[in-house]
Amino acid sequence: MRYSEFGLTTLKEVPAEAEIVSHQLMLRAGLIRRLASGLFTWMPLGLRVLRKVENIVREEMNRAGALELLMPAVQPAELWQESGRWEEYGPLLLRMFDRSEREYCFGPTHEEVITDIARRELRSYKQLPLNFYQIQTKFRDEIRPRFGIMRSREFIMKDAYSFDLDKDGMRAAYDKMHAAYSAIFERLGLTFRVVDADSGEIGGSRSQEFHVLADSGEDAIAYCDEDDYASNIEMAATEPAGGERPAASQDLEKIATPGAKSITALGEMLGIAPHQMLKTLIVEGDEQPVALALRGDHELNTVKAQKIPGVASPLTMADPAAIRTVTGCEPGFAGPIGLDIPVYYDHATADMADFVCGANEIDRHYTGTNFERDLAVPETVDLRNVVEGDPTPGGKGTLCIARGIEVGHIFQLGAKYSTAFGASVLDKDGKDRTLEMGCYGIGITRIVGAAIEQNHDDSGIIWPEPLTPFNVVLVPINMHRSDAVREAAEALYQELEKRGNMLKSQRGESGKGRA
Repeated sequence: MRYSEFGLTTLKEVPAEAEIVSHQLMLRAGLIRRLASGLFTWMPLGLRVLRKVENIVREEMNRAGALELLMPAVQPAELWQESGRWEEYGPLLLRMFDRSEREYCFGPTHEEVITDIARRELRSYKQLPLNFYQIQTKFRDEIRPRFGIMRSREFIMKDAYSFDLDKDGMRAAYDKMHAAYSAIFERLGLTFRVVDADSGEIGGSRSQEFHVLADSGEDAIAYCDEDDYASNIEMAATEPAGGERPAASQDLEKIATPGAKSITALGEMLGIAPHQMLKTLIVEGDEQPVALALRGDHELNTVKAQKIPGVASPLTMADPAAIRTVTGCEPGFAGPIGLDIPVYYDHATADMADFVCGANEIDRHYTGTNFERDLAVPETVDLRNVVEGDPTPGGKGTLCIARGIEVGHIFQLGAKYSTAFGASVLDKDGKDRTLEMGCYGIGITRIVGAAIEQNHDDSGIIWPEPLTPFNVVLVPINMHRSDAVREAAEALYQELEKRGNMLKSQRGESGKGRA
C-alpha cells in the first residue's frame, strides 16, 4: 500500500467535542469520523487496527473450542418479553416496528436469541458441552454518548454463550473462557487486571471483568498483590470495625450552622475533618424512605446499598418533599437522632465518637454525638466504596486503587434464561435437564480506544506491536531526485510485500501483505 493511494486525512487541531486522549487521537489520526451522536465510521486506517483485534479474538475463541455463528442484529420483541427484559432494559433498548406493525429491537446483547436457538436445536446431553460466539454490531441507546468509541451507541462486540448439562460443566466452560480472555489481552500487548464484578442486568451467580489499566479509566479497581485480590470497587467488600470505640468526651450540643448543607461547607465552618462527621442520606424504600448513614469522608456504594432489605432497587435518592416529611426540615440537615424511619449504618461508623451530625432542623447540627448515650449502638452493614489503605477481605494486606477501562466481562448465568425459555435436554437417564449457561463479552471497538488510552505520549499513539495498522513504513528521502533511492525503495517494498503475503498464506489469511 502506498500512502498516495491510501486517502488518509489527518487533523492538526484537537476537535472540540473530543474529551479524552483516545477520542482526540483517533480523530486526529484519521482512524474514525463522527456521523452522529455515538455513531462513528471506521476509516481505512482504523479498520486495519480493528480487524487485528478481531483476528486475535477469533483465533483464541476457536482455540478454546467455541463455534462461530452470526445472529440477526434485529430481534423480535416477543423474545425479550419472554425473558422479562423488554421492560427491564428500559430506554437503552432501541425499539422499532416493521411495515406490519410487528415490534422489534436492535440487539444490545443476544441472550434471548441464543437461548431460543438452544431450545430448538439441542435435544440430548450428547450434544453438550457447546459454546457459540459471534463478532457483531450492537446498539445501546446511551442517554449521553461520550468519549468517542469508549461509550458510543453503536459498537462491535464479541459475545459468546456456553451450554452445559450441570453447574460443574458451566463452571468449567467459564474457566476456559477466563483463560481464553487472558490469552487474548496478553497477545494484544495490553496491561490488564481481572476483577470480581456485579452481574448487573445480565444476571447470574458470578461475574468477572477484564480491565485495561489506564489513568483515564472510568472504573476504579481495588487490588492487593500480597493477597492475590482484585475487584471492581462496586464489589470490594469492607469488614466491620475491629477496634474499640473511644469513650465520649463531649456533651451533645445543638449549634447553628447557617447554610452548611454539605460536608465540605460544614467542615470549613466548624474547622473539623470529614471523618469526624456523620452524613445521613435519605433514599427511597420499598414501603417507606430509608436512611443510610456514613462517615463524612466516605462515598455511598450504590450497588451495595440497593441490595439492603427495604431499599428500593435501583437506588434512588428521596425527593425534597419526602425528605421534609420524614425529617421535618430541608435537605442537607438530616441526622439519625429522633429519625422515625429505618436507619442503616456503615461499618466504619461503629467506632466514631464525639461526631457531628444533622439535627433535622434547618441550619442546625449536633456536635459531640455518641453512640450508646445519644444513639443506640448500631448493627452495621457494608455501605461504602473502599478506599486506598483499607484491609483486604483476606486480611493479608491493604488495598491499592487503580483506574481501569472495562473491555471484557464473563458471567456464570446458570439457568436464568434457559428456565425462562424452556431450554432443556434429556440426560443419559432420559430425564429432562434445564441447560446451565454462561455468557462472555469482549468490546472489540472499545479495545482500540483502551489501547490508546494506555499507550500514548505527547506526540501521539504508541501502538502495541500486535495492533499496529502497518508493521513497516518506508520513507524514502528525496526519492524524486534520485533514481538509485527510488529503485532501492521499490525493491525493498516489493520484497516486504512478498514476505507479507507468504506469512499471510501460512496463516491462512487472504489479501495483500503489509507494507
